[in-house]
Amino acid sequence: MFPALETELKPETLSDPYEDFMHHHLQYYGYFKGPTCLPSTGHAQIDAVGKDPLMLSSPLLRSRQLLYDDLDEVNPRLREPRELFSFFSSRGPLQAPKWPIECEVIKENIHHIEWVPPEPEYFYQPTGDEKEPEIVGEEQGTVVYQLDSVPTEGAYFTSSRIGGKRGIIKELAVTLQGPEDNTLLFESRFESGNLQKAVRVGVYEYELTLRTDLYTDKHTQWFYFRVQNTRKEVTYRFTIVNLLKPKSLYAVGMKPLMYSQLDATTYNVGWRREGHEIKYYKNSADDGQQPLYCLTWTVQFPHDQDTCFFAHFYPYTYTDLQCYLLSIVNNPIQSQFCKPRALCRSLAGNTVYLLTITNPSRTPQEAAAKKAVVLSARVHPGESNGSWIMRGFLDFILSNSPDAQLLRDIFVFKVIPMLNPDGVIVGNYRCSLAGRDLNRHYKTVLKDSFPCIWYTKNMIKRLLEEREVLLYCDFHGHSRKNNIFLYGCNSNSRKHWLHERVFPLMLSKNAPDKFSFDSCNFKVQKCKEGTGRVVMWRMGVINSYTIESTFGGSTLGSKRDTHFTVEDLKSLGYHVCDTILDFCDPDQTKYTQCLQELKELLQQEIHKKFSNFGQDVDLEASWSDIPLSDIESSTSGSDSSLSDGLPAHLLNIANELNQKMLLKKAKKKRLQTRKQRNEQYQKNYLMRELKLAEDTPGRARFASTLQKQPTLLKTPEKSSSSVMRNEKPRLNETQLSGRDKGPSLEPPLTSRVLPKNKETVQTQLSGRDKSTSLEPPLTSLVLPKNKETVQTQLSGRNKGTSLEPPLTSLVLPKNKETVQSKKPGFTASCSPKRSTNSGLGPAPDVKANWPRTRYPAPRKERSAVAAVYPSLHIYTYP
Repeated sequence: MFPALETELKPETLSDPYEDFMHHHLQYYGYFKGPTCLPSTGHAQIDAVGKDPLMLSSPLLRSRQLLYDDLDEVNPRLREPRELFSFFSSRGPLQAPKWPIECEVIKENIHHIEWVPPEPEYFYQPTGDEKEPEIVGEEQGTVVYQLDSVPTEGAYFTSSRIGGKRGIIKELAVTLQGPEDNTLLFESRFESGNLQKAVRVGVYEYELTLRTDLYTDKHTQWFYFRVQNTRKEVTYRFTIVNLLKPKSLYAVGMKPLMYSQLDATTYNVGWRREGHEIKYYKNSADDGQQPLYCLTWTVQFPHDQDTCFFAHFYPYTYTDLQCYLLSIVNNPIQSQFCKPRALCRSLAGNTVYLLTITNPSRTPQEAAAKKAVVLSARVHPGESNGSWIMRGFLDFILSNSPDAQLLRDIFVFKVIPMLNPDGVIVGNYRCSLAGRDLNRHYKTVLKDSFPCIWYTKNMIKRLLEEREVLLYCDFHGHSRKNNIFLYGCNSNSRKHWLHERVFPLMLSKNAPDKFSFDSCNFKVQKCKEGTGRVVMWRMGVINSYTIESTFGGSTLGSKRDTHFTVEDLKSLGYHVCDTILDFCDPDQTKYTQCLQELKELLQQEIHKKFSNFGQDVDLEASWSDIPLSDIESSTSGSDSSLSDGLPAHLLNIANELNQKMLLKKAKKKRLQTRKQRNEQYQKNYLMRELKLAEDTPGRARFASTLQKQPTLLKTPEKSSSSVMRNEKPRLNETQLSGRDKGPSLEPPLTSRVLPKNKETVQTQLSGRDKSTSLEPPLTSLVLPKNKETVQTQLSGRNKGTSLEPPLTSLVLPKNKETVQSKKPGFTASCSPKRSTNSGLGPAPDVKANWPRTRYPAPRKERSAVAAVYPSLHIYTYP
């Protein structure tokens, strides 16, 4: 078209090295999936093109910042500024999902068609003759498939990349020996897949082990895997051996889902319910841990050499969501009132999308007057039925229906279609890559560990500051109850009494064959305080609900005993929109009728409760004062304790700290009662005295005497300096007399014998309390010269059991008076205030001499100090 330009650009075909490097770098990490970088051109070429507007249509010079209209003509206007996180381009491919680096991922793209069965799919009717296969295991069977890339125990998420684990993908399936080999080939290393191991235990029998949620050892419920090399008109048996829930809808007629690739391409037939001889039973193998349960079923494949899939429920992957959002972006009408944005990035770096849906307002006042509705789904990744309900809601609210247009005129819808994309990608059932249930952490402050929940709560908090939030709904799936129902919160306000039950009652009237109001529960349990509905309710959203959709089907009306299809779940999304219009209708007739009906239902429930207890109650007077939480039973949701707590990577750090704290507590273990402390103290004291006596040959007599009967004993024998050293631990435990009640931690007085006066000082217990005492006795000291005995008495002691060690007397060489010494840093208990109650004070005409050190004698006199044998203690027995 422009030969001059082509001739001029031919010599400049070499790309810029920096641009080429950045292109490959960004493409490798998934941030850029566009065409190859443009070749570099000089300023002359750019100036030449700028002078000629026709050259703007050249594909080599097209800017990604300029907007193009439907006729592919340039519009000299820049695009809107991009969000903080990248969003997929309407012209480029989707953002590839990111996996943890431990996960192997096959390169095949798995896609399934949508199909609605022409006939209802009824529940399986158990006959009672279903077989319960004994678990054989890999010891007697043959392992035909096993994942090697499952994280080990104690591991936690570190990083992610597109495509998961680096390197060559291994072939985990067995190698067929020939065309006659009928071994099934299993595979689950694709998006949302879950199967860890397959063991062949018979010609057509296989035992299957599901992978637990990554970085946990729990939550085996969701399964989704592929089998190849099938044979038709042959009955296969599959048995899943490690399910954790004791109750399941499989026990009351639910069938697994099967998808045939040949049927899809040939007959346009998609997922359908298949299975016979379905049995849910307890695993007989007891490994000492939590009990396991088995699910077994038989099936016949429709074709030879077919590729088939089995799943717990209709899969809805992260890629499916991105394809749907891309269709909205490319729709010129829907994109005007639906703005997809990036709420945040998940732990693995996948985008959590936020949709804002509302019609443009004509004035700022009109925009500010709109109320808000918040909807979310897939906080539990294995509950794919939540995504199908969300899909039905989006289909209706984005349509050109008059009701949809009215809803967009009066409301601002904030929609988070997939709260846990990481868990959806890796095939988890309940947890994120933090190894925790996100629906128990809406009160968290750990933004880095739970970004999806933290940003969702923060968004709603900001929204509440701008406008009223009329409704909050979180779409879930339920594995033990049929039908669709919801959990709400009882209002404590008398003004809005029972108002939170109006919306679910209206929804049950709009979808009578799917929604069961009798299955709804509005009790707020303590273990559910961290859920989305309770946290939003406490933030001020009165109508805050968790909508639960069964994995099975309906037991109501025209759909009784039939499985739910994709269209059934989508229709519930439409009914939610219809119920919002009824709930906010200016004509309050429906609202008033529902409120009156709720009061009548509640009266009947209260009367039934009291009748069961054999009591009569007058419901005409104050029946509305009865707390609603006392009427309802607890919800039958999942046990939150299984998934609550710190994320996996912080849990390891916390465990190490707890172990250190336990070691410290073990070293400093305190006794619980005073009696125990007294007994332990007496026991330890006796053991030390006996040990000191056994260590010295001259103390054998002392030990034998101590065992016979306590008495005063004078032992003016000499001992070596080593004996003094052995006595130091004992002397350190003596204390001052006249102390307060209770155990004392002050150091003792020290007993010293001076070498000149040689007076014997005997201390004895006098005037003691009559109660049993655990105090060690006073110490008897013998001086070598005057051989006079001075007795010190304890008088006016506190009553009660005491733990004080013996009082030790100190005799000075001249005045021959007993003086008590103290350890530096502690206050003596013989204060003037207690002088009237104690006989240990100094003489009135003599000034007491308080030594400042434990051993006031100088070092050179140490050898002259006479060592004393351990004193014999007097114990008072009751």
